[in-house]
Amino acid sequence: MHGTETFPVGRVRDGALDLLKWLALLSMVLDHLRYVGLSLDGLYVPGRLAFPWFCLAIAANLHRMRNVAVTGQWRYLGWLVLFSVISEVPYRLFIEDADTLNVLPTLALGLLVARGWQQKALVDRGLALIALAVAAVFSAHLMFGFFGVLLPLAMLVVFRRPWYFSVLPGLICVAANQWQILLDSGTPVALTGLSACLLAPLLGLVLLRHTQNTSPPAMRRWAYALYPAHFLLLLLVREAIANLF
Repeated sequence: MHGTETFPVGRVRDGALDLLKWLALLSMVLDHLRYVGLSLDGLYVPGRLAFPWFCLAIAANLHRMRNVAVTGQWRYLGWLVLFSVISEVPYRLFIEDADTLNVLPTLALGLLVARGWQQKALVDRGLALIALAVAAVFSAHLMFGFFGVLLPLAMLVVFRRPWYFSVLPGLICVAANQWQILLDSGTPVALTGLSACLLAPLLGLVLLRHTQNTSPPAMRRWAYALYPAHFLLLLLVREAIANLF
């Protein structure tokens, strides 16, 4: 991987990006399987890949859309905000002791911050500053907190740089994942999870660079509905397991 390499730009489907999104979705589902009533704590480790890969997908989309009409980028934000609201009830039904909002508000704020750095227009910079302020004030209520909001920006900053720059988003990802609690725990799962957080940006960038000839199913706007839907589906699975045992 060299800094002069670039990713495909334009309206053509990027198979590598679609693959990244599918793998991020799979990682998220694996992570949430820990809450269905079975002893599946080890799934915490692959689950640490989901959030940074979704953030990398945001960075990749922003890079692809940097010369697209601004309305296209506003539409992207609008879908995130809409499904942030739609997903909150299914999220709380499944994660009964949730002390944060679902992950989409974090991604929406992160998108605003990354856009502000990329677009440089006054309105974009202003919205980015507002998003940063909201993230700072309400960090405790956001999944992955303030550092989670910074992660899409970090991904965008290193997007076209040599592979070793992935250490920056890797460290931010670690900071967003309660690193001190995991480190104090000292269990193999916790320490492996920390390693997964650190390496996730690098693994995602490698995937984007070296799987461009793949052709997975295109993940279009309907895919937003998979987020609330998977909570409801796993809730049914948990109820079925509870009735069996």
